[in-house]
Amino acid sequence: MNSEAIYIHPTAIVSGAVHLEQEVRIGPYTIIEGPVAIGQGTVIGPHCHILGPCVIGRKNLIGSNVVIGGRPQDQKYRGEDTRVEIGDENVIRENVTIHRGTGRSGVTRIGHRNFLMVGCHIAHDCIVGNDCTLANNALLGGHCTVEDLAYISGNAAVHQYCRLGRLSLLSGCSAVSKDVPPFIIQQGHNTVRGINVVGMRRAGLRPEQIDAIRRLYHIMYLQSLSVPNALARIEAELGHLDVVREFVRFVRGSKRGICGTRAGWADAA
Repeated sequence: MNSEAIYIHPTAIVSGAVHLEQEVRIGPYTIIEGPVAIGQGTVIGPHCHILGPCVIGRKNLIGSNVVIGGRPQDQKYRGEDTRVEIGDENVIRENVTIHRGTGRSGVTRIGHRNFLMVGCHIAHDCIVGNDCTLANNALLGGHCTVEDLAYISGNAAVHQYCRLGRLSLLSGCSAVSKDVPPFIIQQGHNTVRGINVVGMRRAGLRPEQIDAIRRLYHIMYLQSLSVPNALARIEAELGHLDVVREFVRFVRGSKRGICGTRAGWADAA
């Protein structure tokens, strides 16, 4: 343990296997046990429980009553040595739970600069990219993948094994059991409602990229074409743009099928 500028509240319990970098602060009644590494400048609030193996990067802000590295809620789990990996500059607010991986993949991984609001749950084996937002009580089932800059609104739920593409948006109180492609807004149950123009602008996409996504949306969702035919037309007309190729690649890689404009619209491409 590097003792320079580290603060551990007298009521906290930190095991000898824990490695703390400089400027780490640990609040009252927090318990950190097992092989855990916590990066410089990370602040952990009161009444948290962090279980190793776990790596937490630099300058994270972890609120009260957070549990990281708990046993996965998977009946097939048999105590395998799995872990959680968290990057830098994440904000993890009160009552968030992040479970470690199962024997299948071994890791639950969260990238950098994510904002996990009150009561979020990230289940075993999930992969969350960078700059994502999960609003209050958002839920990820096991083995989900959330790509960069995705936004999951309050009380929304993502079924296990689903993927959410870059800059996709899941509306409040929605549920999804299929994949949500990049740049798409999903609302209700597996139903596409439009494109995330605000998110794309904030992320710095150029006007021609956003216009291409508008045209792509019209072809994909409003022309009554089959998924293969829609993708072929999109590639022919717009395939020179990187954001279009990203969308097409995501859809072609879907195993669960993608959300459509009505229930049951699209099976796996």
